[in-house]
Amino acid sequence: MSRIIVLAGPSCVGKRPLFAAFRRFYPETAAKFKRLVLFNDRTPHPGEDDGVDYYFRSRMELEAMRYKEGFVVADVRGNLQALEIAQVRRIFDAGNIPYYEGNPFVPSKLWDEGALDQFSQLPVFLSPLSREEILFLRSPERRVDLNAFVREVQRRKLLRRATSRKQYLSLKDLEDIEHGAGSAYLELREAWKFRHILVSYDSGDGDNWDAFHFPLGNARKTLLAFAALVAGQEQVDEDGPWPHDLLP
Repeated sequence: MSRIIVLAGPSCVGKRPLFAAFRRFYPETAAKFKRLVLFNDRTPHPGEDDGVDYYFRSRMELEAMRYKEGFVVADVRGNLQALEIAQVRRIFDAGNIPYYEGNPFVPSKLWDEGALDQFSQLPVFLSPLSREEILFLRSPERRVDLNAFVREVQRRKLLRRATSRKQYLSLKDLEDIEHGAGSAYLELREAWKFRHILVSYDSGDGDNWDAFHFPLGNARKTLLAFAALVAGQEQVDEDGPWPHDLLP
């Protein structure tokens, strides 16, 4: 049976450009991917459409889903997201491949509740740091606050992405950036739950993804590894799995 493809990681780690590159260079396989559309209690961002990006509903409706059979609700940075498990089955029944792309708290919640146990899965985590880099940084002699380090790495990426889209950032924009950066370390701590971990240094607005048509550098390496995993190859250049205690 086909597998659910789960691609997760912190915000601005490169999930969206990775799949865009996969769709461009592996179109036949990517055409079978059908993105799982979750319910979300936040307001839509500019360019987002209801029923395409998320089903945007009130928080009260999302809270009620906690008690509805066949739904799993997860807390994601203060917002609620929910998945109707039957959606996975409908995608499989149509001969397609269910594809989740987003925050790692959602698949973590699904696994905790055993909601996906009936399905084969390919869980892939995109990390902004490698295991070797984390081990280097956490050594006592470095005196590095890993939480603050990860926050600063992701803050810079989020700021760069935001300023590439808008000339002037509002207070709300800056708050969203800080919120995403502040959550990155907690999200990175979920990585050990994923069977496969790929390191992605190129954020969503990085030139290496599509400025020269072909992905370059780390973006190319990440794309090739992801494509190999989807194809079922066993020998893949990846960084995982990680031990559960890699990040304190």
